[in-house]
Amino acid sequence: MSIPVDLADLPTTLADFDRGYLLTTSDDRVKAVSVRAEPAGDALRVATPGRGSVANVAANPVATLLFPPLQAGGFTLLVDGSADVDGDDVVLTPSGAVLHKAVA
Repeated sequence: MSIPVDLADLPTTLADFDRGYLLTTSDDRVKAVSVRAEPAGDALRVATPGRGSVANVAANPVATLLFPPLQAGGFTLLVDGSADVDGDDVVLTPSGAVLHKAVA
């Protein structure tokens, strides 16, 4: 089951989650790193995700933030968007977000 998240409500929704994963891609693989994301205007800022993630974003700006549920049976937050490098940080401008729950 998926529930769309209005992008205007994303900062409030994000407050219900803890650490997540920044997913970026290179030519041959997906890289996932554990991160915290903070609202920054209409974007989400990921502070210092690492050189590999920054290099991936510089080469391919398509990225996803995945926040697992804090408790069993809860929702996962998925945020897709376009990312930019800002120094050692990555700034993701969301294009869509959903709360997803696996249905047994």
